[in-house]
Amino acid sequence: MFTTVKSARTAALAALTALSVAAVPAAPALAMGDKEKGFVAGALTAVIVDELLKQGRQAREHRREPVYGAPPVYAPAPVYNPAPVYAPAPVATTSIHATPVARAFNTYSLRERQAIQRSLRASGYYSGAIDGSFGPRTYNAVVAYARDAGARNNLQTTGGAFAIYDGLIF
Repeated sequence: MFTTVKSARTAALAALTALSVAAVPAAPALAMGDKEKGFVAGALTAVIVDELLKQGRQAREHRREPVYGAPPVYAPAPVYNPAPVYAPAPVATTSIHATPVARAFNTYSLRERQAIQRSLRASGYYSGAIDGSFGPRTYNAVVAYARDAGARNNLQTTGGAFAIYDGLIF
């Protein structure tokens, strides 16, 4: 009995192999020309694009706007009117190092900053050390130079300060 099952199984496997070889014709695949291949490629492209569009529609359908609950309602705060306290208004002080004049000065190289100080000293506006550091003396000298040159408003912007410094260097 075991041999009959084995021989029936072998016969079935042989038949299946013969059918698969016969079912795969090699000749038509080789007979396809450029037009046929182009048609098949176009059909496959259409199928792929259609599938991508379906996935995009499904993704948009799943994205829904969030649903928010009602905003909270707060009870009014109790009215409390203490006596007003008056304090002096704070005085706005700006460091000279935060001005456009300082920002522009510090972008130059050390040699250029020293050249600016030398020009200010030669013009009689600067009396400090030629160290290339921006401090109160350099600031006061630049402001006085710009005022006398009629360019005081240039110091309000970094670009204007660059114009004054470039005039001192070159």
